[in-house]
Amino acid sequence: MKKDLFTTTVVGSMPRPQYVRDLIEEQVESRLSSDDFRRMMDSAIPYVAQMQELAGIDVISDGEWRRKSYIGVIADICSGFELSIKEVQGQRQTWHVVTSELDVVHPGLLAKEAGFLKRHTERDVKVAIPSPYLIGERMWDPELSKDAYPTRRDFTDALVPILEQELIALRDEGVAMAQIDDPHLCLFVDPNVRAQYDDPQAEMAFCVDLINRVVEGVDGVRLAVHLCRRNKGRAGWVGEGGYGPILPALSDLQVDVLMLEFAIPAAGDFAILRELPERFDIGLGCVDCRGSHIDTPAEIADRVRRAAQYVAPERLLLHPDCGFAPGSAADIPLDEAYSKLRNETLAAELLREEFG
Repeated sequence: MKKDLFTTTVVGSMPRPQYVRDLIEEQVESRLSSDDFRRMMDSAIPYVAQMQELAGIDVISDGEWRRKSYIGVIADICSGFELSIKEVQGQRQTWHVVTSELDVVHPGLLAKEAGFLKRHTERDVKVAIPSPYLIGERMWDPELSKDAYPTRRDFTDALVPILEQELIALRDEGVAMAQIDDPHLCLFVDPNVRAQYDDPQAEMAFCVDLINRVVEGVDGVRLAVHLCRRNKGRAGWVGEGGYGPILPALSDLQVDVLMLEFAIPAAGDFAILRELPERFDIGLGCVDCRGSHIDTPAEIADRVRRAAQYVAPERLLLHPDCGFAPGSAADIPLDEAYSKLRNETLAAELLREEFG
């Protein structure tokens, strides 16, 4: 991946038009064959790729339009999961839960999807995968999962080699960046979350160890970890607090890029960036992905300037705080996301003239 000044990218997901959301639901409910789903989605993906290109984004994704959720994609790669009903913040939602031993039924699935995207763009391509720790937090249940994996750690240990092979396949496919998503690690910024654990530091260390085991020995691809305080769309976020409490854990990650959010006030002071090891490039969340306000190029550039007081400009990549639609039901207008990405690239142009 070519390293330019103020490279622009996305975190992963893009808003899905109603047509794409319907397509996913038809497939999930088995009213649409896998072949028909693939054929129709193959017609949709080039649109979201070209939209990012026209906005001027340097490193693009397929918008994760094939996924019902950025976490649930593991259930497309492996068998062993069942759909269950789970109470989430007062709402009943369908949720994949591991109930039997994992079996990889679609190895290299994400690499195949990346290969399709590469055939429809001349831009660099990135793909995100969920972290083992995040999957364990969301998809292991003490009652429903205990026969297959008695503890959450048993489950996460089983995920490591599976995700490692997916990462290697992405590398072999020639993606420019492979990103591991772990918003739960970021939630430890919040004292209310830390209070839920007997030893939050040990929990963070375990999360980091899982990620490091996935990426160990994988070269030839730029490796990133994305952290955010959960994305609830118009409802905002979940975690509150600056990055200080998780800095020791972040410093132990064996990746190239840390993708952090700073467009929301809950992210705290940019000064914290100077405390991160210089071996990391910093993906700077400088575009709001949740609210309806469309950040102007000047507003975005100002955030980057503030970060550049503490981090060399050559280490900064620009991106929105999070994916625009981590779940397929997220209701963010696609045109809004396009305008925000366009302004991101206009801000990058301003900054290149200023710092170049």
